[in-house]
Amino acid sequence: MKTVKVALGYSIPFFELKHLFLISIALACLPCTGCKKQSEAPAPVSVIFDTDMGPDYDDVGALALLHALADSGEVKILATFSSNMYTNSVPCIEVINTYFGRPDIPLGAPHKGVNIVEQRFAGRDDYWAVNLPKRYPHKIKRTEEAPDAVAVYRQVLSVQPDTSVNIISTGFFTNLAALLQSPPDKYSDLDGKTLVNKKVRRLISMAGYFPQGREFNVCTDSAASVIVFEQWPAPITLSGFEIGVKILTGKRLVASEIKNSPVKDVFSMGLIVDINGRMSWDETAALVGARGCRDYFGTVKGRMIVDPSGNNTWKDDPNGPMEHLVWKMPKEQLTRTIEDLMMHQPK
Repeated sequence: MKTVKVALGYSIPFFELKHLFLISIALACLPCTGCKKQSEAPAPVSVIFDTDMGPDYDDVGALALLHALADSGEVKILATFSSNMYTNSVPCIEVINTYFGRPDIPLGAPHKGVNIVEQRFAGRDDYWAVNLPKRYPHKIKRTEEAPDAVAVYRQVLSVQPDTSVNIISTGFFTNLAALLQSPPDKYSDLDGKTLVNKKVRRLISMAGYFPQGREFNVCTDSAASVIVFEQWPAPITLSGFEIGVKILTGKRLVASEIKNSPVKDVFSMGLIVDINGRMSWDETAALVGARGCRDYFGTVKGRMIVDPSGNNTWKDDPNGPMEHLVWKMPKEQLTRTIEDLMMHQPK
C-alpha cells in the first residue's frame, strides 16, 4: 500500500490523502451563506423631500446633498414637494432637480395653505428665489401650476413596498397634515393615516427647538404641526434649531471653481449677507434621512408636544415614538461632510 509521509513523521495511506484533498476542494467551493457578496451594494434608501423652498436657502443645500447621494446610489428620490405656496417655490425645486439630471421627479404643492415668502419678499428682484428660475431651465412656471401635493403623495406611496419610505421634511407641515386627513381615492383604498402607517418607515424633519422653544417650520402652520405631531403613526426623528444653527456651510462652495451651478449661485447670493456661511438646518435632516445617524449624531427618545400657537416642548421617554438629535461628531468634521456633498456636481 502506497503511503505519504507528512509532518511529525506520520504516514497516511495515499488513497486517504486523495480523499482528504478532494473534500478540501469541495468545501472551498461552497458559497459562504453568512457573508454578503462584496460586489453587492446595499439597496438605495427611498426618500421623499418636502420643503418650504424660499424663506431660506439651506433647502437648496439639502436637495443638492440628496442628489449627490442619489448619484452615488445611496438614495432614490421618489418625489419632491413644496410645502409653501410661494409662486417660485416649485420652479426653484425643479431647477435643482433638472440641474442634477432628474427633471422627471414628481412634484407637488399645496393648493391651499400658508404663503409666508410671498408676503416677505414679493417684488424683491435681488432675492435668490426670484433670480434662480430666470437663470436655469425648468418646466413649471409657477407653484400654483404644480399638481396637488396630497394626490402626488398618495400616488407615489401607494406603489412602494411596505415600510420602505423615508419622508424628509424641511418646511411646514401643511402637506403632511393634509395627507393624514386624506380619504381613499383612485390610488389607494386606504385613508391617509393608514397609508402612511403602511408605507412610511420614518419621518425625518428639521423641526422644533429642544428642550423647548419656538421654531419657524413648526409655528408657521401651527394647526398642521399639531395634527402631525399628535397623529403621525410612524417613527419620527427631529433635527432641532439648536443643531443646524452651529453648522455654517457655503464658503468653500462659493470659493470653488464650479461654474454654471444653481447651488453655487444661490449660496453666492446668500453669503453676501451670511459672510461666515449659512446655518445648515435642512442639510442635517437630509443627511440623517438618507444615511441614518451613523457617527454623526446621538438621539434622545421621547415626544415633542406642539401647542396651538406653534410653541414646542419635549418629554423624555425611552419608549417614545420620536427622537431628537444631539451632538456626537465634532462640528468641524460634520460641517465638512455636509459641504462636500453640497459641492457635488452632476454626473
